Amino acid sequence: MKYFYNQSIEEILQQFGVSAEKGLSAAEVKKRLETYGPNRLQSIKQKSTLQIFLDQFKGSMVMILFVAAIISGVIGLQNGEGFLDTIVILAILVVNAVIGMVEEKKAQSSLEALKKMSAPRSKVLREGEIVEISSTEIVPGDIVVLDTGDIVPADMRLLEAVNLKIQESALTGESVPVEKNVKTLNIEDVPLGDRTNMAFSTCVVTYGRGKGIVVATGMNTEVGKIAHLLQHAEGTETPMSKRLEQLGKILGYVALIICAVIFIIGLLYGNNWLEMFMMAVSLAVAAIPEGLQIVSTLVLSIGVQRLVKLHAIVRKLPSVESLGSVTVICSDKTGTLTQNKMTIVKGWTVGNEIDFREKGVFERSDSDGKILLHSALLCTDAHLRMFPDGSHENSGDPTETAIVDIALNFGMNKNEEEKKYPRVGEVPFDSERKRMATINRMENGQLRVNVKGGVDEVLSVTSFILVKGKVRPITQEDIESIRRQNESMAQDALRVLAVAYKDIDELPDKVTVETVENTLVFAGLIGMIDPPRPEVKEAVSKCKMAGIRPVMITGDHKITALAIAKEIGIYREGDQTVTGSDLENMSDSELYRNVKSYSVYARVAPVHKVRIVKAWQSYGDIVAMTGDGVNDAPALKQADVGVAMGVVGTEVAKEVSDIILTDDNFATIVNAVEEGRRIYDNILKGIQYLLSSNVGEVLLILIASLLNLGNPLTPILILWINLVTDSLPALALSMDPAENDIMKRKPRDPQKGIFSRGMVWRIIYQGTTIGLISLAAYLIGFNDGGQPLGQTMAFAVLGFAQLIHVRNLHSNKISCFKISPLLNKPLIGAIVVSAAFMALILLIPPVMNIFGTVVMDGMHWTYVLLLSLVPVVVVELMKLLKLNSSKDEY
Repeated sequence: MKYFYNQSIEEILQQFGVSAEKGLSAAEVKKRLETYGPNRLQSIKQKSTLQIFLDQFKGSMVMILFVAAIISGVIGLQNGEGFLDTIVILAILVVNAVIGMVEEKKAQSSLEALKKMSAPRSKVLREGEIVEISSTEIVPGDIVVLDTGDIVPADMRLLEAVNLKIQESALTGESVPVEKNVKTLNIEDVPLGDRTNMAFSTCVVTYGRGKGIVVATGMNTEVGKIAHLLQHAEGTETPMSKRLEQLGKILGYVALIICAVIFIIGLLYGNNWLEMFMMAVSLAVAAIPEGLQIVSTLVLSIGVQRLVKLHAIVRKLPSVESLGSVTVICSDKTGTLTQNKMTIVKGWTVGNEIDFREKGVFERSDSDGKILLHSALLCTDAHLRMFPDGSHENSGDPTETAIVDIALNFGMNKNEEEKKYPRVGEVPFDSERKRMATINRMENGQLRVNVKGGVDEVLSVTSFILVKGKVRPITQEDIESIRRQNESMAQDALRVLAVAYKDIDELPDKVTVETVENTLVFAGLIGMIDPPRPEVKEAVSKCKMAGIRPVMITGDHKITALAIAKEIGIYREGDQTVTGSDLENMSDSELYRNVKSYSVYARVAPVHKVRIVKAWQSYGDIVAMTGDGVNDAPALKQADVGVAMGVVGTEVAKEVSDIILTDDNFATIVNAVEEGRRIYDNILKGIQYLLSSNVGEVLLILIASLLNLGNPLTPILILWINLVTDSLPALALSMDPAENDIMKRKPRDPQKGIFSRGMVWRIIYQGTTIGLISLAAYLIGFNDGGQPLGQTMAFAVLGFAQLIHVRNLHSNKISCFKISPLLNKPLIGAIVVSAAFMALILLIPPVMNIFGTVVMDGMHWTYVLLLSLVPVVVVELMKLLKLNSSKDEY
């Protein structure tokens, strides 16, 4: 039997009917996608709608309501009233379950949509062009381009491998990256780890570059065969939902204790035990905040969707909560604080400064600039794609795309130049030596080595220098002149690359650093700038106002980093700058002591980022860390909120991150923090609304029972109130915009939990107000028309007071009359719909008969209206006297 690894490249290409130069056509891709399906592993089956629906009936509190329904049926049967109460209670429970099921399905589908949005992307050759597509769209026969940091999207036979190394530990357990080649293995039954001409799905390219033909996708890949070991379903339960679950249990236990007390007191008063039991059940129903979990989950889900519109994809729901607590943002410079569009503005050759913004700079006959730019262009791996209308787009490293862009401006098309001067050898870029080299065949058949990289790194392999078209040995004076020029350009915040070349007669037997990068001719310097994003300065200012410390971490030179940091406001007078070499010589304890003094880290390796994060975390700070490279993964994992770059970020960085920025913009992180605070604020508003309403209901029943005033509310009426006045307004509160001062507050301490002193106080006094006015309504109605009228008035006041009270919760400090209701239109809709459902029970006779309410005259409606307005008056008075919040909330 022939395997892919023991077939030649020609056989494989023929087998899959594809050209290595052209790739597949769009029509062929469509056909194969239909045949093989999307390139993804089968996920664990999601819960069915029925399962989700049945899950809504779990929990001790729902059991209490079921018991209430059964007891109501027994009592109704004894009294000759039938099972009406039982049917109504069960119907309301079913409606509650349907709402919960719908919201859970919404959250589930939101997360599925986000998984699709954050799916890995790959570079493939389609119809002769390299395009970037979602990895799920890859089909057998596709030609895939692999670069350092990429996750291999499918199993493939390699067609090209240039110093290619792939980490296969997830598949084979081998800890060392495997060196790859394209040689056919003429052996059968080669173990997975020894198939050196194959690349396997989910493995990581750690070095070099390559190209391969896809031979298996999805469940047909090697990793697909062991998919049951890799498949896992991430739960969406968040710390917030856990805290709310605990809160619900505590309230349930408290309610049961109070129920027992009320039941015993009622018996001591000589009341009927069944009647007292139903009163106790009424209180249990009133104490259960049924909407708490739904509100928490849905508010987070809605917040996640809003963050997508703000260019931030949330991969893990708990990170939405963490965002609101961030105290430090450690950010890359390039592409995050800056525009990620390097632009070459300056060049330098011996005795000549070149302004690349000026047209015609190469028209001088003695220009060495042509050689400088041409060698730099041939020594790039960036891809240029031209469109029929003359426009173009680049893909690849921003530094290299800047070279491709500027060369195009001066008539050098990378694609045409590479056809004219084909690459016959190369030594890829290495982060340790900070250089790369290519060997191109020139017009006269001679070979030219082109090298670009860091100035010191290129100078270390240079022996000659180009001066006005002539080559001579380089002197110490030349080197000092080059370094002075480099420093001058760096002080202008330019990123400087050195370019060198040499002509050779024949290709070395082995193309290595030693055989290629030596005795080079220094051609000159290229200076490019990645200007700060226009919005970053304001974002940094907003950070500082919000008590968040922005820190720059970059691999750039100290001078360049400092210039940008000063311009955007990260560096303040008195701050310190530290380099990677300084960190190498610094102990962890020393870094811990001084970390708050450092605003800028320059020439830092990714390995240092973990130490920086830990140093901040040791002070109890909540750290957000940005990253885009393979080596950034440990720091992204260590940080409280790992933020990966969606545009230039490697798939490894995205996989370990909590949030992916689709625009790689620092301002987006700050906007996401603001949105995180808004989400948390609105969850707290929902909790405050639900609990203050429930406290009001509990107090009403508790006081009435203690004073032996009869049962002011039946379980059915309480369930209806909780159904129509709790969930919809609480959910609509989540659409509240951020308060004006939200980014002027200090970050929230995650250790403090949900309940601040102000929050507890508001729930108590607002709940007490609602309970007392409902009791007043009950007494007025009871006095004028007996218990039916009393219960009707208590029900009306309780429901309408809650709907009016919800407007108090827009802000703890600002009067609701100063906040336009149009700021939250969904809340207006929720109030109107809930009020309509309340009116249904109070105005439609057949429905009134079911729920046991009676007709109220104009005078009693006036009482209801006036009493329902009391919470607004009380809360407004508290805000005026600054008693609505604790001091630490101001």
